[in-house]
Amino acid sequence: MSVAAALPHHTAIILDGNGRWATSRGLPRLAGHRAGASAVRRTVEAACELGLPVLTLYAFSSDNWRRSSDEVGAIFGVLDGYLTNEIDQLVDQRVRVQVIGRRDRLPSRTRRLVETAEVRTEAGDAMLLRLAVDYSSRDAIVAAAQAYGERCGQEPALDRDAFARLLGEVERSPGVPDIDLMIRTSGEQRLSDFCLWECAYAELYFCDALWPDFGEGALTLALDAYSARQRRFGGTCERRLGETG
Repeated sequence: MSVAAALPHHTAIILDGNGRWATSRGLPRLAGHRAGASAVRRTVEAACELGLPVLTLYAFSSDNWRRSSDEVGAIFGVLDGYLTNEIDQLVDQRVRVQVIGRRDRLPSRTRRLVETAEVRTEAGDAMLLRLAVDYSSRDAIVAAAQAYGERCGQEPALDRDAFARLLGEVERSPGVPDIDLMIRTSGEQRLSDFCLWECAYAELYFCDALWPDFGEGALTLALDAYSARQRRFGGTCERRLGETG
């Protein structure tokens, strides 16, 4: 495929539009979240086939607790179903699952399923799938700063690399590279407190498709757009990602 020459090492997606998808069809919001879980399945399968090394999906923001208790419960029910029904396939696909974000506020069943998924997939070497659940980038940054303060007698002077390592520890996902491509669905154009540190030089791609309609075709379009970008990282290199030499 045309994206093969310049795959991002780390792709992240903000899953947006489940509610609007359902409302536009006269369905309850729960139907949108269920359809969103199907989009997760399609997208993970496509990412594996395309050879993406790391995929991070923003599944539940810490701010999403402000939604009605019924909707929050439904979202976690859908997440529980995904972790239960897809685990065997993820193992077969050699996908390693990591969940980033707070765990102390998760329902006990969800927490158990998260831990089980991580253990069962820990040998996966084809792709790392990170699910951001009860996640706030600003909270993670604060937690990393607090961790440094607690260890300042043992830690070396704080620099970007050292802080990135601390952030990886806080997120239970050490050694993950910064995000190369950030995708947001549903036409919204903001980061919504997602991976702010890791997105310092990310290419941003916004598409109009609502998340339940996302899949291999939409992912390939995003990757094609990424491969045509020029990434300078503050320098003067004019070479496009897909060019060689």
